[in-house]
Amino acid sequence: MDDWKMELGKKALEAGILKDPQWLDRLDEPMPLWVLLELAFMLMEKLDPPTVSYD
Repeated sequence: MDDWKMELGKKALEAGILKDPQWLDRLDEPMPLWVLLELAFMLMEKLDPPTVSYD
């Protein structure tokens, strides 16, 4: 397995995206859809945070 995949898996585990440490052994397999969706939503919130009205 590539080093970058292991590093990415460790960061995802630390961030709480991966909740099962056994995924670190199976990073070459396709990820479930819920993981990709959660990553996409987290990225959307970081890039475009919800705005708060000043009214």
